[in-house]
Amino acid sequence: SPPPALNLTHLHSNDSTTLLKPPPPPPPPPPPPRWSPSVSVSSSSKHQKSRSLNEGGASANVVSLRKGSSEEIDQRHAGDDVDGAKPKLKALHWDKVCATSDRATVWDQLKSSSFQLNEDMMETLFGCNSYSTSSAFKETVTRKSVLPPVEPENRVLDPKKSQNIAILLRALNVTRDEVCEALLDGNPEGLGTELLETLVKMALTKEEEIKLKNYDGDLARLGSAERFLKAVLDIPLAFKRIEAMLYRANFETEVNYLRKSFQNLEAASEELKNSRLFFKLLEAVLRTGNRMNVGTNRGDAKSFKLDTLLKLVDIKGTDGKTTLLHFVVQEIIRSEGTGGESANENVQNQTTSQFNEDEFKKKGLQVVAGLSRDLGNVKKAAGMDSDVLSSYVSKLEMGLDKVRLVLQCKKPDMHGNFFNTTGLFLKDAEEEIVKIKADERKALFLVKEVTKYFHGDAAKEEAHPLRIFMIVRDFLNILDQVCKEVGRMQDRTVIGSARSFRIAASASLPVLSRYHARQDRSSDEESLSP
Repeated sequence: SPPPALNLTHLHSNDSTTLLKPPPPPPPPPPPPRWSPSVSVSSSSKHQKSRSLNEGGASANVVSLRKGSSEEIDQRHAGDDVDGAKPKLKALHWDKVCATSDRATVWDQLKSSSFQLNEDMMETLFGCNSYSTSSAFKETVTRKSVLPPVEPENRVLDPKKSQNIAILLRALNVTRDEVCEALLDGNPEGLGTELLETLVKMALTKEEEIKLKNYDGDLARLGSAERFLKAVLDIPLAFKRIEAMLYRANFETEVNYLRKSFQNLEAASEELKNSRLFFKLLEAVLRTGNRMNVGTNRGDAKSFKLDTLLKLVDIKGTDGKTTLLHFVVQEIIRSEGTGGESANENVQNQTTSQFNEDEFKKKGLQVVAGLSRDLGNVKKAAGMDSDVLSSYVSKLEMGLDKVRLVLQCKKPDMHGNFFNTTGLFLKDAEEEIVKIKADERKALFLVKEVTKYFHGDAAKEEAHPLRIFMIVRDFLNILDQVCKEVGRMQDRTVIGSARSFRIAASASLPVLSRYHARQDRSSDEESLSP
């Protein structure tokens, strides 16, 4: 419908009347596009619509204030819908469980509305392309932590070396005054071995010492490493004192180690030379070897090198299991256990005799297995190196020479108790080194004698002075294993005897068992013969 007609009013002035003209009509609407259907909107309806909007402006503002938050949320979600899918998050890799119609599962109890997620927080934390809060926090901290520039430190030493020394200083947990006081008094116990070793690592070259001593600038401008070293260098012969104190701190420990090592070599030589069971084992091996070598150039031997002991386990019997060392061990067990006494028992006491024989064999096995324990010092000596021990003695001597040179640098103006305490130590250390060198000569002499005792003139051919101990150690390891196997065989024999004492004549026995059975029968026949 057309808008209402405007009222024409006459305005009276003093002597004229002015007539108000109506406004011009609105322009016609633009033609519709070709691709969209034509929509006819009358000018009067447009005019009415704009008028109604102007009249209801206040009420519209009130409504917008009341619904502002909800409209913003709606607009945001509408924008998300327009943009497409929800923001992409990081993936959670899992295995889906296929739904089953015939069985209730825990997943059937879950309701879609029982738990609400904070999706905004998820998008912030786990979004792929979103701006991470951690980076924003880092930038904020970076901006807040900007400090005014610090004046650079004066560098006298190489930057890398200065940094390394600073790191060592932080690990020391000691002050400059404490270090300087210990160097003046010459008290290694006040600093300790570990701290002295760290100080030795800080040693400077002659040029670096001159640079630090000649530095006359502000000490506060120096780095922590330079300040510490400059204070230490104010003490005469500072690093030579540190080396002397470290030598003093380690001297007693090294002397005790050398003395114990040489005593071990002496004990090993005595053990090997005086072992009765080891002699019996050598005798058994010699007799067995001569029997096996009858008719050859190797027969009728009077002795053999101990290296042969390592080859016994390589010679296997006809059963493919029993070795020559097994046989020798069984022979020694029979000899040590005195098992022959049971053969003289009466037939009525045959069960008791068998039991006694088994007990004798067990005792004999314990004796043979104890050889490794009896030669314990031999096994320890095998792990030593005579060249290393000699080098330790030489190192002690050279270190003592350096201490002696430091004492010769003493001057009247040098304060502190360092030279007095170090001089007293020097006298005691010289006496200890004389004793240690005597212990070394005695131990090596005994080792050479025991090598000649077993190898004769062939001892001169030994490339390593302690090789004889190594051979015996390796043999003892093999012997321990063989004794365990023989013990298991004895246990099986005892169990079999307990189940059935009588054994058929045609029953197969291990090689060693058949051998001892023949030995027992021959003993019975000899005892029954007139």
